[in-house]
Amino acid sequence: MKKNSSPSNQFVVCLNNTGYEASLEVGKIYRVIPDEMANINELIRVIDESGEDYAFSIARFYPIELPKPIETALLSIKNQFFSYIKVMV
Repeated sequence: MKKNSSPSNQFVVCLNNTGYEASLEVGKIYRVIPDEMANINELIRVIDESGEDYAFSIARFYPIELPKPIETALLSIKNQFFSYIKVMV
């Protein structure tokens, strides 16, 4: 399933971390780093648990739209190690 990542302030939730358990947490919200080359290859670039940005298969994530106050709060975080919140289901 191909998902577009055109908005610059897009967030995604991780659905599958198989093979990347140390890098990604299922249920965690990650900020998308715009990367046209990754998009062409059906990848998505996010800041992972190491604090570095890496490209992962787009199928591992689901795009979400956050309420404006939450988006603003998350975008105001200066530290690029986006250890946001884990979605409680």
